Amino acid sequence: MQETIRITDAAFEERLGYKFSTKQLLDRALTHSSAVPELRASGVEEPVSALLPRDNERLEFLGDAVLELLTSEYLLASFPEWSEGQLSKSRARIVNASSLELAARRLRLGEHLRLGRGEEKTGGREKQTLLADAFEAVVAAVYIDGGLGAAREVLRRVLFEQALEERGERISESDCKSALQELLQGRGQAPAEYRVVGESGPDHQKVFQIEVWIDGEYMATGEGSTKKEAEQHAARSAMELLERAEAKG
Repeated sequence: MQETIRITDAAFEERLGYKFSTKQLLDRALTHSSAVPELRASGVEEPVSALLPRDNERLEFLGDAVLELLTSEYLLASFPEWSEGQLSKSRARIVNASSLELAARRLRLGEHLRLGRGEEKTGGREKQTLLADAFEAVVAAVYIDGGLGAAREVLRRVLFEQALEERGERISESDCKSALQELLQGRGQAPAEYRVVGESGPDHQKVFQIEVWIDGEYMATGEGSTKKEAEQHAARSAMELLERAEAKG
């Protein structure tokens, strides 16, 4: 297996803002299942306790739950005036794969992943799923090692504050473009393309018309007072069409 940066590297802990007492926890959090057979064959892999599985899948499962809890707590404290619907939408946007991938990239987490040869050759260090899953596993590792308070502080700095800084209170709004992108990505399709096809009205009351195209085919049109708003409306219409088509089979 290709040699990778050891995840006990103090530089990673410095970026994370947390120093592990049990280094094996972080080691397991960044070990992808593809690496395990090769680690065993090389004699690197050592037996560990049930809380320290050989790969990061069980830690990922725990990290997902910790993320849900602490994101809910953070939003409730930060936005006491928000409705349950706004809180739910905001939580979904903070913990989705795209958001977690960005957090992982800020930490340069991909540099520290332990991957098998096959995953290495296919660009595993840059894959959204691997990065998001490993981020969840790291959250679980911090939680086991330092408790809920430590996990809360790490998430506040590396995820929550960034998400709010990038989106502000608009994070509570429904993001149809992101939802459409995630739907297409899950199907293995290319991202949607948005084309401005018209605009009308005086400068202070512009109306933009934007088409959304998927795989080279026209899907829907949206209108709005800004291009972003028109794109959201177009994406919403495209989502509805795709969901209706899927329901019909």
